[in-house]
Amino acid sequence: MADTATPAKARVLVVDDSSLVRLYYRTALERAGFEVKQAINGIEAMEKVLSEPYDLVIVDVNMPRMDGFTFLRSLRSGAADVATLPALMISTESGVQDIGEARMFGANFYLVKPVAEAELVRYVCVLTGATL
Repeated sequence: MADTATPAKARVLVVDDSSLVRLYYRTALERAGFEVKQAINGIEAMEKVLSEPYDLVIVDVNMPRMDGFTFLRSLRSGAADVATLPALMISTESGVQDIGEARMFGANFYLVKPVAEAELVRYVCVLTGATL
């Protein structure tokens, strides 16, 4: 008998202090079949990744309390189960230095806002191994 179980949806954590950005990403990703949770800064994001599993984190650079670079540095120096979590950094910062810092702190990809829905979904699929 064939396995008819529905595969689990990839779980994505969106970390951005802008409620509009979080809504845009969540809507686009849920429409594509992903399960999406949200955090408003790096501190809240660390609490979430340490308490439940995710397949990907999408993180902004500029946020209050803990910025995206600090979050990535903390994530990469954490326990093995979270240290390898794929990270997509999306920011309005477009300088070569910003992109270099993102890579240095462990971002798998860096995109500059605004990001089209199709591009966002494509990168999330690549990083989670999901197919549409």
